[in-house]
Amino acid sequence: MTASQVRQGNSTTSVLGRRLGADLLKLRLAAGLTQPQASKALSASTAKIAKMEGGWVPVRDPDIRALCELYGVHDPGTVGGLLELARVDRERRKAKGWWNDYTIPGVMQEYVALESAATVIKTWQPAFIPGLLQTPEYVRALRADPAATVTKGPEPDEEFVAARLARRRRLTADPPLTLRVVLYEAALRNFPGGAATAEGQLDALVEAAAHPSVEFRIFPFSAGTHPGLVGSFNVISFAAPGAMDIVYVEAPFVEHWVEGGDAAALYGELFERITERSLSERESVSFLHKLRKEW
Repeated sequence: MTASQVRQGNSTTSVLGRRLGADLLKLRLAAGLTQPQASKALSASTAKIAKMEGGWVPVRDPDIRALCELYGVHDPGTVGGLLELARVDRERRKAKGWWNDYTIPGVMQEYVALESAATVIKTWQPAFIPGLLQTPEYVRALRADPAATVTKGPEPDEEFVAARLARRRRLTADPPLTLRVVLYEAALRNFPGGAATAEGQLDALVEAAAHPSVEFRIFPFSAGTHPGLVGSFNVISFAAPGAMDIVYVEAPFVEHWVEGGDAAALYGELFERITERSLSERESVSFLHKLRKEW
């Protein structure tokens, strides 16, 4: 799902809403029923079922229970998972978080809202320092370098910096976000702004790696290649591992979501494979200290 697909007229779809809708659609098709048949169970229009399955509207608990009954779904775990997904989606839609005070464009506004609700984020970054760990100097240098930024949004530079720093509150919140980072060595060899940016950013990474809720690893050049080198991705979890995973994938000119299911699970597996071939946490910090001396 790309950024251009999150609006339809005056309606707004959401990542979690699309995930819930896809699950409801799968259950309906498995039951061999049509949207008109499902609408009768809710005494609603067919259009409402279409909007629910497309993630365009929040879904009420009674509607989920009624549809599960119609579809022959009685497993408490399945029904409970749908109810929990719907609850979190409703909360995200009405949430008025810190991000509302900043000019944050399109897909990133949805991302930071999910980030604020997440319990665990696993991020693989082959080219840049993860946003949650960037220093103000790094952000400014990145914004100033046209070769380092594919597109630049309409927000003023200092407002962008302030918004980026505001995201870091999740690392010290109660409870804090668990952040698992794997960073390709290339991102530590090519800093926007050069040495003036590198020194402070490397110090900040050492500090972040010492935080109890942060797991920081480096994937060195010597570890070889893997499919993740084609682009970065973040696996966002909201409950038990794998329960509600959403993946945010970035590539030049493209940002899209992988909304649960087997596809999201593949990204989770890829992250673990990358982690296994990376330096240990202690080795990664030693690597940072070595690089700091080189700069």
